[in-house]
Amino acid sequence: MSVLEVSNLTKIYQSGIWPFQTPQIYTAVNSISFHISKGEILGFLGTNGAGKTTTIQMLLGTLTPSSGSITYFGTDFAGNRIPLLKKIGYASGYDRLPARLTIYENLDVFGRVYGIQQPQRDHQIEKLLKFFGMWQIRYKIMGGLSAGQVTRVMLAKAFIADPQIVLLDEPTASLDPDVAHEVRQFILTQRKERNISFLITSHNMEEVTELCDRVLVLKNGTIIADNTPEQLARLTSKARIHLTFDEQHRERVCFFLSSNGVSYTMLGIQVMIELDEHLIAQFLADLGKNHLMYTHITIDKPSLKDYFLSIARSR
Repeated sequence: MSVLEVSNLTKIYQSGIWPFQTPQIYTAVNSISFHISKGEILGFLGTNGAGKTTTIQMLLGTLTPSSGSITYFGTDFAGNRIPLLKKIGYASGYDRLPARLTIYENLDVFGRVYGIQQPQRDHQIEKLLKFFGMWQIRYKIMGGLSAGQVTRVMLAKAFIADPQIVLLDEPTASLDPDVAHEVRQFILTQRKERNISFLITSHNMEEVTELCDRVLVLKNGTIIADNTPEQLARLTSKARIHLTFDEQHRERVCFFLSSNGVSYTMLGIQVMIELDEHLIAQFLADLGKNHLMYTHITIDKPSLKDYFLSIARSR
């Protein structure tokens, strides 16, 4: 079952006022289509300006699409925004809540907006703030919080109404590594125990690899890839081999690599080589045949970060 269906979603901006200025057309999102299944965690990647935030704003109804359709739980979003939003959670590492309200007051307001009765509101707020380590400071005003604390409150807000799908925009951007790890475990637990679906944007490729079942890659407003993190990483095909040689072998190694057209980089006492994965075995065998013995080796397989960097460089 698809929790979310997006079909030919497009957002076009026009600047300039005719007849005084020539209208300038900018397509921020260009006819994208995708779906999210029940319990699926979908990554949404792209460089700055690719159209991720614009897409999320349309999925929340804060921006009106120029064309295309959005369907949640089999129901058209355009005509049923209010009832559907009660099933949708949202948090962004870039948003802010009213600075003069306390943590508890902010969450209580959102609970009221969702129509949650007071006993349930109190229960949800306490449960979430305790998980995120914020219960002891629940009466502190938002304006006095650190960036990491604000992010945790935003995440608590996203789950206060027991949503069926949660849209997360850079959810761990301002968090310390240990807290970010706890948030990732929280997301995986929510998926496992309650079968919640997620759409997550992040610039942390290790996080995306850990969390996401599938990844969409957006470039210039268009989806250019839809695959698992592992399959996308393999598209770069290059693995990095770090070899350490004794001083007596180093000049011969450099000569061997240059003679065979293998590009390399000297990193202190190491030689770093990039090769297609399927060529590694033969390369190491050739070193042995030429009596070039290394004392240490590490092989870094292609990662999602490598793929993302290749996309960023090709702009």
